[in-house]
Amino acid sequence: MPPMFASSHLTGNKAEQYDQLAEQARGLLHGERDRIANAANLSALVFHSLPDLNWVGFYFWDGDELVVGPFQGQPACVRIALGRGVCGTAAVTRKTQRVADVDAFPGHIPCDSASRSELVVPLFLGASLIGVFDFDSPVRDRFDEDDQHGLETLAGLFLASLA
Repeated sequence: MPPMFASSHLTGNKAEQYDQLAEQARGLLHGERDRIANAANLSALVFHSLPDLNWVGFYFWDGDELVVGPFQGQPACVRIALGRGVCGTAAVTRKTQRVADVDAFPGHIPCDSASRSELVVPLFLGASLIGVFDFDSPVRDRFDEDDQHGLETLAGLFLASLA
């Protein structure tokens, strides 16, 4: 059995911090194939490692809609239709959605009234929708290109853990 994961403080610039976080995620996910276990641990890792986040988690596609999976933060909306809100839009477009001001996003679903910005990475294995990896912040314009790249990398590590 591998040693228990121990979180460490991230150092350096934002790109270096995401590199460190990706390395921690690789160790955390190594050898585990269970989707729920990996989603739970990855959500906790990101939530407790990055500043200014109030919700980090997964919504999984059940064949009809996105259903909340493991997360960190306040209780969440349970079901989201494809094309609805930031999560449903990411799933339909197959593109990461980076929203500087959720109040300006048409059809935004306000699960946590404290959220001001959001980034959602769609999760696909080949052509199959797995779900989305969702990040909310109480700070407007919290997410930039570095965040998007770093969080997409973490989403890719999650997907690789399922293979």
